[in-house]
Amino acid sequence: MKNNVMTKLERLNLIDRFLFSETMEDHDAYEAAVSILLEKEISLLGKPETEKELRISPDLRQIRLDVISIDREHRLYYTEMQQRDTGNLRKRSRYYQAQLDASLLEPGSKDFNLLNDSCFILIAPFDLFDKELYRYTFEGTCRECPDLKLEDGAVRVFINTTGKNKQDFSQEFLDFMKYINATTDQNADATISDKIKLIHNQVKKVKLSEKMGVKYMQLWEEKAYIKEEGLAEGLAEGRSKGLAEGINAFILDYLEDGKSKKVIIDKLIRRFSLSEEEAQQYYEKSTL
Repeated sequence: MKNNVMTKLERLNLIDRFLFSETMEDHDAYEAAVSILLEKEISLLGKPETEKELRISPDLRQIRLDVISIDREHRLYYTEMQQRDTGNLRKRSRYYQAQLDASLLEPGSKDFNLLNDSCFILIAPFDLFDKELYRYTFEGTCRECPDLKLEDGAVRVFINTTGKNKQDFSQEFLDFMKYINATTDQNADATISDKIKLIHNQVKKVKLSEKMGVKYMQLWEEKAYIKEEGLAEGLAEGRSKGLAEGINAFILDYLEDGKSKKVIIDKLIRRFSLSEEEAQQYYEKSTL
C-alpha cells in the first residue's frame, strides 16, 4: 500500500489541496504564486500558515484556510484550492471573509480602521461565472455610480485555470495556469518563469520527502477508512438511502482525486456489483 500511495503522491498536480498546501507552506513558493496570480510583485512576511482552522465562537461553524500570509503593508492573503464546484462557493467566500474579519480586531476595539486589508483567492479548474475568464476580481462598487468604489480593503479573486482570454494575461500567468493543472517536469522546463521554476523545486521536495509521504499515506488511509466505514454501515443496515449515500461519497472522492468518468464507472461496477446502466445512473446523480 505504501508504494501505491507514494506513487499517487508523485502524480499529484498542484490543483490537489494536499500538494498545494504543503508546497505553499514555503515562504518563497507562496510569495511567487500570489505574485503570479495577481500579476504584481508581492513581498510576504514570515512563513505562511497552512490548513489554519478558525472559529470565532463555539456556536459558529469553523473555517479552514488552505494558506494564509501577510505582506509588508500588513495586507492578508488567504488562498483556497478547490477542485470541484460545490454550488456554494460564492457565499462560502463571503462567510470566510466575515470570519476572518471578525478575528482581526481585539475584544473591545472601537476603531474599525484597524482591520487589515485582505485578498481572498480561490483557484479552481472550472469557470464559476461562465464568462470564460481566467480571473474575476471583486471589490465593492456602487450600483448607481459604477466608478465609485467602497474601498473597504476587501478583495475577492476567483481564478479559473481553464480561461480563454489569453490576450489579457502575461505568458507567466498562462504558464502557471497550465502548470497548476498538469504539474510536470515538462511544463516547468517549458516556461522561462523563474517563479514557476522555484515553485516546481518546492513541489519536487514535497513529493520526494519521506515525511510528506507518510503524512499523505495517513491522510489517504483515513479517507479510505471513513469511506469504507460509511459504506459498511449502509450495507449492514440494508437501507437503499445509506447505500446511495455511500456510493455518492465514493464517486465524489474519486472525482476530487481527478479520476475520469470511465474510471469511476468501472470502479462502481466492480466495487458494488452494479450493472453499467446502474453505475451510470449513480454517476449522473452525483455530478448534477
